[in-house]
Amino acid sequence: MSLKDANSVNPQAKKWIALVIANPATSTTTGWPVGFWWSELSHPYYVFVEHGYEVEIFSPDGGACVADAMSDPNDASGYSKTDLISQGFIHTPELMALVQHTRKVSDINLNDFEAIVVAGGQAPMFSFDKAVDLHQKFVEFYEAGKVTAALCHGTAVLAYAKLSNGEYLVKGKTVTGFANVEEDFADNAVWNYGLLPRDQHIMPWRIEDKLKDLGANFIQAGLWRSFAVRDGNLITGQQNFSGEATAQAVVAALGL
Repeated sequence: MSLKDANSVNPQAKKWIALVIANPATSTTTGWPVGFWWSELSHPYYVFVEHGYEVEIFSPDGGACVADAMSDPNDASGYSKTDLISQGFIHTPELMALVQHTRKVSDINLNDFEAIVVAGGQAPMFSFDKAVDLHQKFVEFYEAGKVTAALCHGTAVLAYAKLSNGEYLVKGKTVTGFANVEEDFADNAVWNYGLLPRDQHIMPWRIEDKLKDLGANFIQAGLWRSFAVRDGNLITGQQNFSGEATAQAVVAALGL
């Protein structure tokens, strides 16, 4: 019996959300190891369980996933040191086990989940082009009328997700994602620290430019502002400070 069947028998049974994170990858522009971003996993996870949902974590290839270093509150950079929600997640063994043993996206059964949420980090920009199963599952949820969400660089999935009629899902939709103003800030930071030459960018392409090229109405709230937008059953979040806002929008769309 599937999760959905169990829920039909017991209306008090919890509902499930599929949360997708990226597998480890290597940046083709910098050569750095890249992964998912902690707050884009931990903050939505916290919101969902607080509202009574169960969350299962998936990745395109399955298996152990690794976060971008600067998203770790224990990283020497101190960039995320105030992220106490991620700190709590990292120091909870049963939660860390979920990250070490993700299931493949291809294993997601549409009928078992109320929503799919794709988190970001740097890795999606270098790996989601090959994540065909993710493209298909994302569209499957969307065309079934289920809540379909992506966050920060996780919105890279929208550059590849095509509807059954062949059109890009994002065409004509109002969306957000990691904005050009934030890409500019990140590039300038690594240039100023001498980590990259000034003619080299961190990312191989830009979310805002690509989604506009595909016909999206791309909006954003300004540099590092928490922001999420809903267009029908499609929800997108701007960047790593928008995990909670994105999750709250998902919960609202689900009616809880």
